[in-house]
Amino acid sequence: MSETPVKQQSTTAYYGQAVASFAVALGATAVGIYSLDVSGWIRAFLAVSVLYLTTSAFTLAKVVRDRQEADQIVSRVDQARLERILAEHDPFKPVS
Repeated sequence: MSETPVKQQSTTAYYGQAVASFAVALGATAVGIYSLDVSGWIRAFLAVSVLYLTTSAFTLAKVVRDRQEADQIVSRVDQARLERILAEHDPFKPVS
């Protein structure tokens, strides 16, 4: 009745691809901002905006992951309680 959840682990290739993709995207954006034919203040504003967007994306990903992990823990605790109640229940025991 109890199911052991399978821990999903990312492969090294997947992790490497994610890091490389992030590096390429950030690098391309930096080159694009540097190549713009605008004043330094506008470049600085765009660079700070990209950094803010990047940190916000990391924070959002962490919050979503933490909420999902918390939901899994609550679900496992509820399932353990239900299994304990069912294991202790004797349908043939006389009612007092």
